[in-house]
Amino acid sequence: MEKVIRVGSRDSALAVAQTMILVNKMKFKNPDITFELVTMKTMGDKILDRNLYDIGGKGLFVKELDRALLDGRVDIVIHSLKDLPLEINKDLPLVGFSERADPRDVIVYKKNSTSFNINCIGTSSKRRIVQLKNLYKDAAFKGIRGNIKTRLNKLENEDYDAIVLAMAGLLRLGIEECACRVFSTDEIIPAAGQGILAVQGRKDMDYSFVDCIKSDSSFYAAAAERSFVRTLGGDCSLPIAAYTEIVSDDIKLKGMYFNEENDRYITGIKSGRKEDAKKIGEELALELKKRF
Repeated sequence: MEKVIRVGSRDSALAVAQTMILVNKMKFKNPDITFELVTMKTMGDKILDRNLYDIGGKGLFVKELDRALLDGRVDIVIHSLKDLPLEINKDLPLVGFSERADPRDVIVYKKNSTSFNINCIGTSSKRRIVQLKNLYKDAAFKGIRGNIKTRLNKLENEDYDAIVLAMAGLLRLGIEECACRVFSTDEIIPAAGQGILAVQGRKDMDYSFVDCIKSDSSFYAAAAERSFVRTLGGDCSLPIAAYTEIVSDDIKLKGMYFNEENDRYITGIKSGRKEDAKKIGEELALELKKRF
């Protein structure tokens, strides 16, 4: 009997595009398996007029997909790692991490705007805002929600001069040419896990068909970055950033910690062996905390 794997995804254009990138790789390496896409709209996709941290955090993007996995309506789900909560249901483990796409943030200007007349920047990310203030000192910031194309439409039709997006999303949609400036990871440290796709499954199932999309580098990067954020007690209400560079068996973790009491942030770097990724994340987080 032919094996069928039902793949769950949010129904946005970006979620489907990035899901299909991995599905096509798995199809190629597993020709005996039929992969079926199952899309659904999550609560996080439905509520667009409020910030995530006011309505329940990143879990709003995964609850419906978690339920579908537990109910057996889908066999795996593909997520943007940066959208996943830090605490994962032990019955729904992460079974693979994709090769990382470009993790950097970019700014997109309204048509006919330039970097010299940016007065209002659209972003709902506190992480981005606290770092952008150093680069656009005279700009105001206004929240913006919705998928990438919705935000690009709001940019042109509402009172934004620019919006900030992730380069990985633009690349996966094939619209990277709209980026007007790409920020280095020194200018704006990315969100933990940005650019990495995570495959989530059910406990005790055989997921050997996922092996073809796994990246060891992303595994260690995810461990370091999520450990850093977890140690700081982070969720989407706190401006925390983490990015890992991996060369051979060594990693370098760059982190940002924001102290709301004095309204300033600090950054730090810690290096070590990639096998110690989780420990490196914890240690850097504790070191930054002590500096305040």
